[in-house]
Amino acid sequence: MSYISFEDVCKDYPAGNTVVHASDHVNFQIEKGEFCVVLGPSGAGKTTVLNLLGGMDKATSGRIIVGDKEITGLRSPQLTEYRRHDVGFVFQFYNLMPNLTALENVELAQQVCERALDPREVLEQVGLGQRMNNFPAQLSGGEQQRVSIARALCKNPALLLCDEPTGALDSKTGEQVLDLLTRLCHDYSTTVVIITHEMAVVKEICDRVAVMEHGRVVEQGEVFNVFADPRQEITRSFIHTTSNLRKIEELIAEDSPVVKLNPGELIVRLSYIQRNVSEPLISTVSRKFDIVLNIIFSDIAIVQNAPIGGTVAIISGEREQITQAIAYLSEKNVGVEVIKDARVSE
Repeated sequence: MSYISFEDVCKDYPAGNTVVHASDHVNFQIEKGEFCVVLGPSGAGKTTVLNLLGGMDKATSGRIIVGDKEITGLRSPQLTEYRRHDVGFVFQFYNLMPNLTALENVELAQQVCERALDPREVLEQVGLGQRMNNFPAQLSGGEQQRVSIARALCKNPALLLCDEPTGALDSKTGEQVLDLLTRLCHDYSTTVVIITHEMAVVKEICDRVAVMEHGRVVEQGEVFNVFADPRQEITRSFIHTTSNLRKIEELIAEDSPVVKLNPGELIVRLSYIQRNVSEPLISTVSRKFDIVLNIIFSDIAIVQNAPIGGTVAIISGEREQITQAIAYLSEKNVGVEVIKDARVSE
């Protein structure tokens, strides 16, 4: 059984004479110790899901199970205990007490949680051992977020919820904070659910992704599987923001010299869609079928220890050999998309 399970969870808000379905029969699961990201456009219901999971709001219907607790069945005093002991929160804005030092801010966790960790040790873990006596105004944005993370982790929570934790940071500092979260949560065996738009970093740090649209989870699974073979248009649109493989359409629309074809040539986009693609396919098909693949550009990253992304190339050669090469690549679990074809009249 999954550690976290949403079962047909709805959250409705009255809005005048209508009802807003902020969560509309949400279903998804997360395993213990996983680092899960929730993606979606504004208004998709991401924050509502996080609030429901954190016990800060109550579902209209459905069940939310965390470990051995059905939190949708908890009363207010029980929910308070759940938030106090089981859940850590990290938000976009740091919510630090300005009149307290970094250490004193983290020590607040000791006042609400019996199994709290040593605040000094946690601050050392987040790289602020030399700054623990500084006040928030004396710290950079990245350092303040590290204090916020330390305060959340000091409770030693089983579940850490993060709502846009890098939203107020520059991209480099945001990446460092997400890397820190990954390392610390693996060290503490904490399950993490995070909302972020840092898509490039998502590919590197997360285990699972849930994509939301109009209050529903429309696609979910391991990051590699979802990124390699997205089924929903909303998922594809998010993924394309981190890839330059879509640049080929712009070049074609601009009639760039880069994409000018000789008779018989075509432009293809090759995408890795399964984990077992490992052999040097470009050189293999070139030799095997006596064709030429002129790579225009590529975008390949390693996600969950497997290559993901692909290559855009111009293929030249005999028509039948090209056809056989495309069929061979498809058999090897490579997605082949013909973008422009000079084998037929244009």
